[in-house]
Amino acid sequence: MKLLIDFLPVLLFFIAYQLAGIYVATGVAIVATAALVGWSWLRRRHIENLHLATLALLILFGGLTFTLQDPIFVMWKPTIVNWLFAVVFLASQLIGERSLIERMMGGAVLVPRVIWTRLNLMWVGFFVITGLVNLFVVYVWSGFHGAQQALLAASGLASVDLTECAARFSGDLLALCTQAQAREESWVNFKLFGMMGMTLAFVIAQAIYLSRHMTEQPRPQEAD
Repeated sequence: MKLLIDFLPVLLFFIAYQLAGIYVATGVAIVATAALVGWSWLRRRHIENLHLATLALLILFGGLTFTLQDPIFVMWKPTIVNWLFAVVFLASQLIGERSLIERMMGGAVLVPRVIWTRLNLMWVGFFVITGLVNLFVVYVWSGFHGAQQALLAASGLASVDLTECAARFSGDLLALCTQAQAREESWVNFKLFGMMGMTLAFVIAQAIYLSRHMTEQPRPQEAD
């Protein structure tokens, strides 16, 4: 359930993008993430530091997106967030007696300490790889950055709102704008379906790995 709640801002971002474009979607994501942080405080009187960091980065990169009218900044946000998570998980293993994943799950699952260490490193690797995959999608697979730069070079403009392609351009420029918009949408689809799929697959693999090493919780002895 917590995983689905954490993905809610991403889902709302996707819906807003389909309805009104990436700039509106960025604003919706900021508001949704802020609401999620507020809800966590009201419900538990506690906010996880990683959630606060995610909100701060979203505000920063979202602000750059609005100010410079360049979607590339909000596209970098998932990579920075995932790499930040990787640093935090790795630091927790180097500082203190227990890794972050053991602190989060140790009360519910009993496995040897070495298993927690391996699992924590797996999460570090997962976050690093997810950040790299996001950049691969932005710059290579979707080709958004190249299509955007081609449009800006051909039009002589510093920025272009891709939701206004038909209203602003015709001929070759319209084709370039439409191509950039389609590649932008490919990244948005990856952000929802690709990242969610990667996360769910990893969580399932984690559960299978833990199940192989779990030991029974000691039962309290009954009084004679």
